[in-house]
Amino acid sequence: MAKFIHRPQVWLLLAAVVLLTGVPLLFGQGKFEGADAQAEEMISELSPEYEPWAQPFFEPQSSEVESLLFALQAALGAGVIGFVVGKYTERQRQTMTQAPPSDNP
Repeated sequence: MAKFIHRPQVWLLLAAVVLLTGVPLLFGQGKFEGADAQAEEMISELSPEYEPWAQPFFEPQSSEVESLLFALQAALGAGVIGFVVGKYTERQRQTMTQAPPSDNP
């Protein structure tokens, strides 16, 4: 584990994550909207008489519940991706550390 922490790639990735999350918070001027809200605003601006042809299957009663469901969805997706990447990484590590088969029976 200690060998993993001292790799320069890990520190570069951590710096990139801090940079990618910090810069929008500092220079975003506090306006954070989802893509759906921005698209809805743009559609109503471009075509005020537009009627949506589909209705949502489930609509949460408050924006907090909607945010919670979105966060749960993101966490589940990240967990699945992390599991798959970890499984393949471990499989590759085990394949590389296995001794080659000997020719003598």
